[in-house]
Amino acid sequence: MTELFSRRRALLAGTAGLAALAGGGFWLAGRGSGAPAVAANWQDPAVAPSASASPESATALSAPVQPGRPGVAHAEVDVLTAPEAGSLVTVKTSAWWSWALMDRKTGKIVGSKNLNQTNMTASMIKAWLAADYLRRAAEAGQTPSSTRMNEIRTMIRDSANGPASTLYAELGRSATIARLIDVCGLTDSKAGDGWSTTRLSARDTCRIAHAIGTGRAAGPTWTSYLVGEMRAVRGTGDFGIRKAFPAGEQSRIAIKNGWVDRQATKEWNVNCLALGDDWTMAVLTRFPLSTSWTHGGEIAKSVAAQLRTKTELV
Repeated sequence: MTELFSRRRALLAGTAGLAALAGGGFWLAGRGSGAPAVAANWQDPAVAPSASASPESATALSAPVQPGRPGVAHAEVDVLTAPEAGSLVTVKTSAWWSWALMDRKTGKIVGSKNLNQTNMTASMIKAWLAADYLRRAAEAGQTPSSTRMNEIRTMIRDSANGPASTLYAELGRSATIARLIDVCGLTDSKAGDGWSTTRLSARDTCRIAHAIGTGRAAGPTWTSYLVGEMRAVRGTGDFGIRKAFPAGEQSRIAIKNGWVDRQATKEWNVNCLALGDDWTMAVLTRFPLSTSWTHGGEIAKSVAAQLRTKTELV
């Protein structure tokens, strides 16, 4: 892992590998962050969040690029557990949370010990629905109508739900998730009973973002368009990872977030996907409805701020 984020400073240095995280000065303290000044998309927030200590252990994965499939992490990875790196990221919360960070130059991923556990995506999956539709349209020699392109724009920029439901049905429902797993080289994720209940892990979310960035997800015709729309996410959906970066740098980071109140489980699912020039990042959370939905954005922002400080992503 000595090459991870070598563009500015290695995250893992020396022959000690991951043990160097603690001994080499990469220890991170927990950090609070303010809630995004936004309102809930599917339900207004209820109660301000409560918090308690809940540190995460770190796991590192060596994910070589799969031959013949540029930019896709191989399904077989070597997992190196690192007790010494247990405080690589800390967040004061009682919520369930998971994170992962990919170096796009090497395909290597570092993340929380539970980076392989899945969470229901909510609107985060809309980035894939757009990619799958646009790639397949180009492969079929079809030019989407202006109406359809406007629907995709509002689905990505404003997280409109109607176009997502339409595309999910047109793309074959679980069939589009089967393609997601194949195209992006996912190892943990699976379809649900609808687009919003697709289950993704943090490391698989990083792989999806990378596949979007390389052009494999949306194809050569539409990749620049899709990345541009994800950089233009606005309003309620603009929270989390990107907010940990200076205002002048945020416009270069493509994102797609998801947030929904699950009445069946009495939980919020709040998830963040981010695509940078040399990295991808994912933060997944879930917690009781009695806590404000903005707490998920706070967790993602805190994780990103800590990783940015210690890995010098940009």
